Amino acid sequence: MFPDTTLPIVGVDFPNKRGPARRFELAMCAPGELVELRREPSNPYDEHAVAVFSIRGVQLGYIPSERAVRISRLIREGAEVISVFQSHTRTGGLIRVAFDGSIPDLPPDIPPEEEPDWWPDPEYPDE
Repeated sequence: MFPDTTLPIVGVDFPNKRGPARRFELAMCAPGELVELRREPSNPYDEHAVAVFSIRGVQLGYIPSERAVRISRLIREGAEVISVFQSHTRTGGLIRVAFDGSIPDLPPDIPPEEEPDWWPDPEYPDE
């Protein structure tokens, strides 16, 4: 059908109506842990919205809207879409999604970019 796909989790800075904050729950996720994708056809902002929930049932965010249309349709049509938490990122996290009912394979670890220990002040020319 489709190959396994990596997708970012967006909207992690928005509050949950109840329960832990999304970023807190995201920090609790481990690579390979199952996550659930739930369609939200009554979402007032996007009828194709697909929310991402941790294995503990806490919302982490959403998949990007440009991918939600296709994935929402696949879920609605009964495709067995399975997803796992892939990794943490500076802006949130990534999930890995399989569309054939199998557990998605995680790609090999890619080391995060090293951040410098200091940030230089900009140098402006003398006037």
